Amino acid sequence: MGAWVRRHIPTREYIARNRLLRPVAHRILAPSLWRFTRRSVPRGVALGIMTGTLFPFAHMPLAALFAFPARANVPTAVMVTLLNNPLTVPPLWYEAYHIGRFVLRWDAIVPGQPITHQVAQAGWLHWLIAQGGPATMVGLLIIAIVLAAIGYAATALGWRWWVMRKWQARHHG
Repeated sequence: MGAWVRRHIPTREYIARNRLLRPVAHRILAPSLWRFTRRSVPRGVALGIMTGTLFPFAHMPLAALFAFPARANVPTAVMVTLLNNPLTVPPLWYEAYHIGRFVLRWDAIVPGQPITHQVAQAGWLHWLIAQGGPATMVGLLIIAIVLAAIGYAATALGWRWWVMRKWQARHHG
């Protein structure tokens, strides 16, 4: 996996030489975006989770783009989007629909009959636009926010634990 990533993620040198990116290279190549620090890595994890969850396509370039104003670690943000893959998307969207439906209470809005009956009568496209799509989007937004917060907190705590262990080993070892 690491070898594949090294082959496909552009290097800083490639970005600096690219004629299309040259006008903004000084911003893109800011060292703070590429260093692994206690602040930039959790931001990158949260941003990668958020981008990977909300954008089913082109989430890697979007994560890299959003990392600049968020001052998040670019490689971390891009790598974490790989959690969104063909194996994880169907269960994620399934749960997102159910969470969104619960939040929006679609069952209460449909007069007299459950959603499944309405789907059969109105057709799949109508259901997708009128009910399924909004419920899934609301669910994805909720899942993205919750998972990003958990990812940020877990990474920040993990970083702190790692530094503490290194410090203890240096002073007690």
